[in-house]
Amino acid sequence: MVHRPAELSAFEFVKVSALRTAQLMRGCVPRVESRFKATLTAQSEVAQGKVARAEEPLAEAHAPVSGVGAQSGRESVTVR
Repeated sequence: MVHRPAELSAFEFVKVSALRTAQLMRGCVPRVESRFKATLTAQSEVAQGKVARAEEPLAEAHAPVSGVGAQSGRESVTVR
């Protein structure tokens, strides 16, 4: 079981872990040694401070989609 750091709210811990899980499943390199599935690996990375939610949204997250001016809604995590 992975314990959430006190400085992170439960919502932020889950959200950042979920975003990192998606990155790991797309093939990103894990930042911690783990023999577990991507979800537990991501939770371990967040708990150990290896990844965090990006302070500033990425530029492409605010780029118009198909020229209509809609936002993509993508979020990101920062690997430390």
